[in-house]
Amino acid sequence: MPRRCKTGQFAKKASVFGMNFHIMTLFPEMVMSGLSTSITGRAMEKGLISIDAVNIRDYSEEKHRHVDDAPYGGGAGMVMQAGPVCSCYEDLCRKLGKRPRVLYMTPQGKVFRQAIARELAEEEDLVFLCGHYEGIDERALEEIVTDYLSIGDYVLTGGELPAMVMIDCIARLVPGVLSNDSSAEIESFHDNLLEYPQYTRPEVFHGRAVPEVLLSGHHRNIEEWRRRQSIRRTFERRPDLLEEANLSRKEREYLAELRSGGEPCSDGPDPDSGTEGKGL
Repeated sequence: MPRRCKTGQFAKKASVFGMNFHIMTLFPEMVMSGLSTSITGRAMEKGLISIDAVNIRDYSEEKHRHVDDAPYGGGAGMVMQAGPVCSCYEDLCRKLGKRPRVLYMTPQGKVFRQAIARELAEEEDLVFLCGHYEGIDERALEEIVTDYLSIGDYVLTGGELPAMVMIDCIARLVPGVLSNDSSAEIESFHDNLLEYPQYTRPEVFHGRAVPEVLLSGHHRNIEEWRRRQSIRRTFERRPDLLEEANLSRKEREYLAELRSGGEPCSDGPDPDSGTEGKGL
């Protein structure tokens, strides 16, 4: 009988949870120790999500539980064999009674973005396949993988860290996981914009004061200030996001002023609003 990571105690029957993450890996302790803390850990304890790390090595038919071999055609490194990977997935499918999507972590995949996270958050079950060594036998990928995803144009030792990043991001979108459900929608990338600057006590730190508009109690002015700050920050740090940003006519005029090199009228509310804003 294949063994599960002992920290898989959080993984209960799928019907109990709002969303179920299944991680096929050679290092179950690594992913479970990272995901069993903070927000994802509390979400598991509350039964909002389940995370189950399955050890691919448990599906090896070799005496010493080897799951890799030298590549055909020669070359450096070892390749994970198709058999254990496919057997692991098929066993999972039998237990779930369905064939869920399989996300393969690879730098060759589509770059993971918030829009993809929102789409994946609609699934009841997701399987994350974590490669290692020089990758996985192509025949296994052709047989079970539905999505190829990357977290950036660089190479890591294995797929465990990308899987953990994606699970953290997707889990935040599951209702009830965040203490304030609106937080998931007003953070960075809402409307394809970066998040506005945040401040807390004290009001003055090393000579830098909190913008006056945030102390005003005028909610409409505060929201306008935050929106403009999001636009400005996106323009300065991630201008590529602006092509698909959801902006009003007034906001597009503000963006045009930024692009022209001008200094738009304050980082705070409109001059006739009765409350002055203070620039950063």
